[in-house]
Amino acid sequence: MAENDNVVKVTGYCVKCREKDREMKGATEVAMKGKGGVERKAMTGTCAVCGTKMFKILGKPKTE
Repeated sequence: MAENDNVVKVTGYCVKCREKDREMKGATEVAMKGKGGVERKAMTGTCAVCGTKMFKILGKPKTE
């Protein structure tokens, strides 16, 4: 079994390429300040094609 079997590919919108679902290289999770002082989780990385910095704001966790 390879080490990268459980790695999830993160995709987002690249403004420079103008493409949806472009793969993010070096994606890391960050916390951003949101409206009303709430922290929003997001992924940041670089476009696999052109190298432009990308962000993807993640959805809120589902509560039961």
